[in-house]
Amino acid sequence: MPKRKITLGHSPDPDDAFMFYPLAKGLVDSGPYEFEHILQDIETLNRRATRSELDVTALSLHAYAHVADRYALMHCGASMGDGYGPLVVAREPMTLAELRGKTVAVPGTMTTAYLALRLCMGEFPYTVVAFDEILREVAQGRADAGLIIHEGQLTYGDLGLCKVVDLGEWWRDQTGLPLPLGANGIRRDFPPAEAVAIAGIVHASIAHALEHRKDALAHALNWARDMDLERADRFVSMYVNDYTLDFGEKGRRAVTELLARAAGAGIVPGRPPVQFV
Repeated sequence: MPKRKITLGHSPDPDDAFMFYPLAKGLVDSGPYEFEHILQDIETLNRRATRSELDVTALSLHAYAHVADRYALMHCGASMGDGYGPLVVAREPMTLAELRGKTVAVPGTMTTAYLALRLCMGEFPYTVVAFDEILREVAQGRADAGLIIHEGQLTYGDLGLCKVVDLGEWWRDQTGLPLPLGANGIRRDFPPAEAVAIAGIVHASIAHALEHRKDALAHALNWARDMDLERADRFVSMYVNDYTLDFGEKGRRAVTELLARAAGAGIVPGRPPVQFV
């Protein structure tokens, strides 16, 4: 019998490439499903989730607050910043106080990075720039500062830029918790047993990648912009780990705390239910 197609959206970056490598290459049993991998930047995926376009998709935790009526969170696939996370960088050293009033290039207003910076600073002037263009935007003087996600967290120094604040570090100082940045969402219109089965396949892919790290890392290098093997390995280690296999109790508390603070600050429309498949 022909397999049922499942659309699977994720970012074209090393950590997602690493965790989905086994599934993309047929190294884990996909059961009765054929997964169509759709690679787009996280802000595009967040916007597509508001239209319920993909069956399974990477989601910013910020975006989840806007689509919780359409998507549930998978227990696996988390990107957690445990004492590290998105950075604000600038051409010259400055404090958070000095950053106020300056224009920040951000990778999208539905990203968790943007949410975290709002929680840290309140409202601020910003311009939306593709995540992989922000470093150049700042280096060339078109923005006062930039909010950096993905591999830019390791490469910003190559352009002579300076860290203003690490939002994962700030969040841990505030809460004692890791900063939950991204997750996998699955559409709520899947029957419960089917949603559990699909989550199990995704979990198997992540587990296989971690068990066959060398092969998965070699595949991930295809998406490692401006990074050598050592940096790519470090980046993958930051965002594919035990939290990725399962949020765990601490990760679940972090999600609840982030969404509660976002709702309390009026950044999201309300505090959504936190359910994990």
